Amino acid sequence: MMQREQATREPVIVLEGYSYLECPRWHDGRLWVSDFYTERVVATDGRGTTDVVAEVPGQPSGLGFLPDGRALIVSMRDHRILRRDDSGALTEHADLSGAVSGVLNDMVVDERGRAYVGNFGFDLMGGAPIRYTTLTRVDPDGTVTTVAEDLGFPNGMVILPGGVLVVAETFAGRLSAFDIGEDGALGDRRVWAQFGDTPQSDDVGEVVQQLAVAPDGICADAEGAIWVADALHARVIRVREGGEVVDEIPTGTGVFACMLGGDDGRTLFLCAAPSFAEHERRPVREAQLLAVRVDVPHAGLP
Repeated sequence: MMQREQATREPVIVLEGYSYLECPRWHDGRLWVSDFYTERVVATDGRGTTDVVAEVPGQPSGLGFLPDGRALIVSMRDHRILRRDDSGALTEHADLSGAVSGVLNDMVVDERGRAYVGNFGFDLMGGAPIRYTTLTRVDPDGTVTTVAEDLGFPNGMVILPGGVLVVAETFAGRLSAFDIGEDGALGDRRVWAQFGDTPQSDDVGEVVQQLAVAPDGICADAEGAIWVADALHARVIRVREGGEVVDEIPTGTGVFACMLGGDDGRTLFLCAAPSFAEHERRPVREAQLLAVRVDVPHAGLP
């Protein structure tokens, strides 16, 4: 059955001509997405209308929304979270420079406005050895707290109904879960899904060769499953807790993030590009936003 369904689902191009799209978020009838190397956040209705909603010289990444609707935007290179007001103006929400060892990465914002933010932990684009790193919480007042350690490149995150944070550890080949406490603390860390053995090398090239799945951006659906962008194998996979892969959609090109949205929550948006290396992506405009229809709608956050 899975093979027959896959054959009928061909992703279509929604947007093209971008550098490297990441961190898609469906919000108020539009998809927001960061374009790394043009340093812009764009929003589209998925039908051709596109607006630049923010310009972030420090390179935008993770996106989220406060309870009042204002956007939070990760500024990767200067380790800041920016807040966008209704006029479009950006102000500093928090400075994470004293808490992180690498450029900032993805982010999820909970229903109380608490942001959970990952970071690279090492100089990925410069060829440094892999170093595991931390997860940081930013409270609505801008307070910065380290809430988890020893994560293998924390990347995409979701908050499942019931207050469970799931984070993709790209270079560990797994999704890890935490219970979110009333105070925002994270507890009861466990493996939500393991994709093959976790590589033991600190060499990026060796690890890339060993990973069965490189989980990048993720999103959750109403059956409690998680869609995972597999950054190395040109596909998105749908996974249940415990690691069972119940669906797969090949993309024909690299795919690095995904988000369920659209009017009924059943459009799976995909951030696609031929590769992720900065020196390959920065000078060209080959990134695309793709979309494919799926059966189970969006749930959870983002």
